Order: sequence, then structure tokens, then C-alpha cells
Amino acid sequence: MKFHFKKSVLALACAAVVGASLFSSAAQAALSRKPQDNLFVAVSTEPVGLDPAMVDDNYSGDVISNIYESLLAFKPGSMEVEPGLAESWTISDDGLEYTFKLRQGVKFHDGTPFDAEAVKFNIERQMPENRTARMAYAELVYGDVAKVEVLDQYTVKITLKQSSTPFLRNMAMLYAAPIASPTALKANNNNLMTNPVGTGPYRLVAWDRGQQVILTTFEDYWGEKPKVQNVIFRLMKENGARVVALNNGEVDIITGIDANVAPQITAAGNKIFQRDGNSTLYMLFNTREHEQTKDREIRRALAQAINTPELVKSLYKGFSSYAKTYFPSFMAGYSENTPTVTYDPEAAKKALAEKGVTKVKIIANSNASYSNTVGGQVLSEAVQAYLKEVGVEASIAVYDWATFKSRLMTDSWDLSFIGWNGDNGDPDNFINIFARPDANINQGLWQNEEFNALIEQGVHVKDGPERTKIYEEAERVLAEDVGIFPIAHAQNLLAYRPNIKNAEVHPIGLMFFKDVEKTVE
Repeated sequence: MKFHFKKSVLALACAAVVGASLFSSAAQAALSRKPQDNLFVAVSTEPVGLDPAMVDDNYSGDVISNIYESLLAFKPGSMEVEPGLAESWTISDDGLEYTFKLRQGVKFHDGTPFDAEAVKFNIERQMPENRTARMAYAELVYGDVAKVEVLDQYTVKITLKQSSTPFLRNMAMLYAAPIASPTALKANNNNLMTNPVGTGPYRLVAWDRGQQVILTTFEDYWGEKPKVQNVIFRLMKENGARVVALNNGEVDIITGIDANVAPQITAAGNKIFQRDGNSTLYMLFNTREHEQTKDREIRRALAQAINTPELVKSLYKGFSSYAKTYFPSFMAGYSENTPTVTYDPEAAKKALAEKGVTKVKIIANSNASYSNTVGGQVLSEAVQAYLKEVGVEASIAVYDWATFKSRLMTDSWDLSFIGWNGDNGDPDNFINIFARPDANINQGLWQNEEFNALIEQGVHVKDGPERTKIYEEAERVLAEDVGIFPIAHAQNLLAYRPNIKNAEVHPIGLMFFKDVEKTVE
């Protein structure tokens, strides 16, 4: 029965692809009639796009992490850097010159060779003179790059303006750092949002909007081939629908699960992967001009109105922990002495009344995510109830992910919720987003000169107690000024069928499928 059900899903996948004329033949050829060759992954949200220079969200990241590769990589289950498209590297004594020896014999999915010119092209497309507004991560990854030189076909030298302690870790990231085919970029007006071409173990077969993304093994991949031939991301917005699909054997892996559905999953014989996440869910304040939450005392009072430990326990039931601070406890820069805003409804009520705050607008993302497994509607309603107790009426507007990201920048709003998942294990990467004047990545546009100076200093100090102290101070400033309000540190979760092996979420918050195995049930 399960086998026939899977056949029906495969037929749907093929049928959907037929509607996409550019990919219909390739998709039908790629998808196998052998169940063990097709890995079905149900997700709550489809990608925003598939160009690693132009996306910054996990929904896109879970796909591009299997299509593209960077010069360096993170070891499985670790934030330790290892060779990727670069086999080795050297650093000059002054810490300004990084010379990478590149892996030979690597091809892009379009058949063109990977070489030093490709690395140069990818970095220079994200330098200030070429950068577009969508390249949110370009400054984070390449902000200290002065120039890129091709020394020979397989050697590239990157010279920095100033020393950068996180630079090597940045070169392993899955946003901005991955290398795309220059040939494809030139043919697609420097935009691969719908036509990704990398060097990774999987290549795109089809993207049927609103339904699925289909990847298949890149046969000319330089490394060990994937154990499963095809990966099909199926879009299922409702949490319950994903659970039913998993329990019925319609899909093999689901993401966006929470504590409420865990018993149903395990009772059906399925398994749950969980790992402490490198992430923080936080309440975002709109600090742009003319917005009432530009006022720090209003931000503090709104935060005081929320019983965060109670909220986290009630909503996440042990799958997320209360975030006393923005930094997780294992991150360099975390300090128990950070001045946290705590629950004080009487103080909140008094301050908000004095400030004349009677209404606020909340906007939220409807979809479940790694950092907020219950989705934006549920979290917003919980906060709405707390605010009502202190005399503030909160309206709620909930949008799909792409619309939500756009509305954050275009609409007038007071509060929102967003999560940050660390990309490389470095405290700079985790907190420097709030030093950015870019609303694509610092959506509330909170700015603080003391904070910005600390962030600028921390990048250039070597790892150790001195650098840790700088980030402790940065977090203190963020907390005292209530730039954001931390809510929870989520565990990375996914659920999978018992015939699936090596299914997990990497500490950077993304899924890699090359080593996942599937046997016949």
C-alpha cells in the first residue's frame, strides 16, 4: 500500500513538471520509479530564490546548500572549517593576504570549468561597485576585501583592507560565499534566482512554483556522488498536512515541526532529529523615523509586558529554551551579566500610558521556521494577549514569507518576529547584523554608535579573551538600548521515516542531502 502511495506522489511530481516546458523532459528522465532513488522532503515555505548572492533565508538555503559550494566548508555536524572548492590556503603574516589553491577537475552544472577566474568573478560581482540591493550578505562576507587576483588557473589571492578574524569562516558560508558559474551569470543578466548553476552534488531539474523543487544528482560532481539520486522538495504549508504525509509514507522528511505534533510522529514509528540550534528568535522593533517604537522607553515597556519564560514554555514545550540574552550560552560573547529586560507588567502599563501608547501593529510570517516552529500567527496572538493586559491593543497582519519580507521594508509597523541562525559559529556573524544600515538584514534599522564601534573593533581582534570581552560589551549595549528583545533559542528539528539514515540539520541551520540514505520499506 505504501509503495503504491509513493508511486502516486511520483506521478504527481512528474505531472507537475510536465507543465514547466523548459524542464519537462529532463524531470521525467531524472525521477526514478525506484522508491529508494527519490527523497521527498516536505517544507512549509518555498525558496525566495536560488542565487546564493541574493538570498538570506533558510527556506532558500536548504536548496542552494545542495546546489552550490564555497571555497571552504564546514565539517558535518560541526562549525570547524575544512577544504571545499579550495584544497588549501595560506595567510600572510600581517593577516591581509589569503592565497587559495583551488581544486582541479571541478565542473559547474553547465559543463564549464571551475577555476580562479570564476572565484574572482563571483567576489567582484558582490563588491560595492557591482553590488545590487538584493545582495544582503555581500557586506557581511566581503566587506573587508580590497582586491582579488588570479595568480594562475588554480590559484587566487584575496587581499583585505584590514585584518578580519572571521574571514576564513565567512569563506565557508552558504550565502554570498558559494561560487556560481560565470557563464550562467553572464547569460542570465547576473541573476540566477531561477536558474541556479553551481558545482554541488545536486543540480536543479525543475521549480514548479507553489508545489515543488526537484533536484537530481550532478553526474560530473568532483566528489563522492549522493546516495539518493533525486531530492524533491514538496511545499506543504500546514504543519498538520506535513505530519500526515510523513505518517502515511507520502514523504520521507518533514521540517517545521513542533512539540504539539511530536507524539503523532513518534507514535507512527517515525523519528525526530533534534540538536541545540545556533539561533535566536527575537521581537523586532521598528526604529525608523516617525515610528513610535523609535523611542527606547516604549521598546522597554513593550518588552516588560511579555512574560517570555512563560510564553516559551507554553508555545514550544521544551523544543526551544528561553533566551535570556541574544547570544546562545555557548557563543563567545555570552554573559550571564547581560542586563536583560524582565517581565514587569505594572511598570509596562505605567510607562505605556505615560507615553500615550494604546495601539501597536504587529506583522508576522505565517510559516513555521527553524527558529519559530509554531509560526507567526500563534506567536503574535500570544504577544497580543500580554499587551492587552497592559492596556495596549495589538492588530496582527500575517503574510507568507516573501510578502512578509517585503512588508517589513515598505509598511508602517511596530513589532515583528524574526530569527537569526548563525552562519559560521563566529560571534561577529551572529550580532553584527544590528550594526548594518541595511533594512534587508537589519529589518528594524536600530542603530547605536557605541555598538557599531564595538562591532568594528571585534572583527580585527584575534580569537581569545580580549575579543570575547568586546562582544560581551556589544551585547550589553544591544540589551540596554532594547534594540531587539530576545525570545527563544530553538532546537534544530526535523522528522523522518525509519528507512532514512543521516537526515539532520547542520548547526548552520541548513540541510545537506549528499549523505542521506534511503532503503525500501
